[in-house]
Amino acid sequence: MYYSQEVIDEVLNGVDIVDVVSAHVHLQKKGAGYMGLCPFHNEKTPSFSVSSQRQTFHCFGCGVGGNAITFLMKYDNMGFQEALKQLADKAGVRLPEANYSKDAKERAQKREQLLAVNKDTATYYYRLLRSPRGSTGMKYLTGRALSPETMKKFGLGYADGRSSDLTSYLKEKGYEDSLLIEAGVCLFDEKRGLHDRFFNRVMFPIQDANSRVIGFGGRVMGDGKPKYLNTSDTPVFDKSRNLYGLNLAKRSRTGSFIICEGYMDVIAMHQAGFNQAIASLGTAFTPGQAALIRRYVKNVILSYDSDEAGVRAALRNIEILREAGLGAKVLDLRPYKDPDEFIKALGPGEFQKRIDGAENSFFYEIRMMKSSYQLEDPGERTRFQEEIAKKLMVFENPAERENYLQDICRIHMIDPAIMRQLVGSYNRVSSGSSAAAAREQQQLARQRRQRAREDRSLTRQQKASLDKQKLLLTWLTDDPGLYRQIREYISPDSFSEGICRETAIRLWQRLEDGLADYSRLASAVIASFETEEEQQAAAALLETRIPGIESPAEREKAFRELLEAVYNDSLGRLYDRSLTDAEALRQFTESRQKQQKLKQLKLHLKST
Repeated sequence: MYYSQEVIDEVLNGVDIVDVVSAHVHLQKKGAGYMGLCPFHNEKTPSFSVSSQRQTFHCFGCGVGGNAITFLMKYDNMGFQEALKQLADKAGVRLPEANYSKDAKERAQKREQLLAVNKDTATYYYRLLRSPRGSTGMKYLTGRALSPETMKKFGLGYADGRSSDLTSYLKEKGYEDSLLIEAGVCLFDEKRGLHDRFFNRVMFPIQDANSRVIGFGGRVMGDGKPKYLNTSDTPVFDKSRNLYGLNLAKRSRTGSFIICEGYMDVIAMHQAGFNQAIASLGTAFTPGQAALIRRYVKNVILSYDSDEAGVRAALRNIEILREAGLGAKVLDLRPYKDPDEFIKALGPGEFQKRIDGAENSFFYEIRMMKSSYQLEDPGERTRFQEEIAKKLMVFENPAERENYLQDICRIHMIDPAIMRQLVGSYNRVSSGSSAAAAREQQQLARQRRQRAREDRSLTRQQKASLDKQKLLLTWLTDDPGLYRQIREYISPDSFSEGICRETAIRLWQRLEDGLADYSRLASAVIASFETEEEQQAAAALLETRIPGIESPAEREKAFRELLEAVYNDSLGRLYDRSLTDAEALRQFTESRQKQQKLKQLKLHLKST
């Protein structure tokens, strides 16, 4: 779906970015704007700036920036349309109907209907838990030492033994039988007809990254089977691509997630203050879940039960995490079985110590592998060392491999020279099959070096010229009244090719067309770019300022010098082209004639 720039501007004009950001980041007034800790990288000193006047945000630490739309896209991992729709709802702006195909429109409508069913179902279970009929579920949850605040945070509910009460509740709301079956909250058979899927269970609503209820998990009360029952996959729920607690953990700003085995572990950890806890959904951990995690963090800590099944799960998942490019550590919960039991026994402080001392996943793999060998036997010892050498091959970086080799040899008392020989032999065997991959990596490395050389090839003079162009563009968004005064001398062609010129083109278009609210000019320019990378580059560009200029005389002098510098740099580029281009020669001649006139131009800057 394509939305016109007018629609996007209308949405942005209807919201205040300070309200949008402050719902997720604690902001404090500082000067004309607001500052807070950046939600996109770990920092202790606030470098995240939000401007109410310009309706933009920018982090001086990591460089991320944009407007209200791009903030939601990055913070909540939303697509453009989803972020725009959320802001449109907040602003009370009705978006045009999407021009979908018939099939696509039906699929979108079905998704909305299923999400509505899930939301109403979650509300029903939530209320039932807090009614006299929910006493069994409430007794179980309070027995697990969960506070009312924690139960509310996770929306916990209860499905009692009456087999059709939820069904009746949902049908009264107008939902069709087929939709309730497709949502996975009701079942149908010849004997009972349409009836509730879940009964006599504490209910755990499963939410996606944007806090929408997409499914349910239920824990049986008593000895019934299965102990845990989950919603089957639906058009809005795929167990292999969602994670319990992700909607909360993504806001933890700890730089890593803790992966647990089940719902109660996650809830207990959040109640104890470990808001980075998540869990897979009743299935083995999947590559899809690892890819989802990688959108938010680069490191995870595995906190599985300390029994044999937990060890197997940890070893299996370390491989999946490594393939996804995620760093992993393993938490030692011994002598306790799971995080909930550990925290109840020793408290959050001791649990934090275990987190701080979590074991490197590679060291954990080797330690678990070691238990399978009788190392008193020379043959067994040799096979153990050979397996270590094979494992070391996962590290493609020679320095990283050598560092791990040295540490492993020190821990397990192995001669490093022997281990290097073993690794070398496996390296030679695998080199033939990996030759094509190696050539591809070398080609990528050459391309990266070439880009680096191109970046370094910018002369100091060229960098200074670009900085001046960025300053001028920022100044025009701060003081749009200057545009009418300088447009005879400066145009988008006055700026270097790339992000400066693209930003200038969009800025000139908006200044020429006129905006109802020029205070939102920078936000409108940023929104006009299509990709997130371009939007961030434009946002960073439009935060270029000269510090320490206070008086009107100083500001006018600085702007005049800046204006003339950009004009003269543009004149120089025109001159270079005029040597071989007749049209460029004509433009150069005209520009030279205007040069003196520009020096005499009277400027009227707005007061600060």
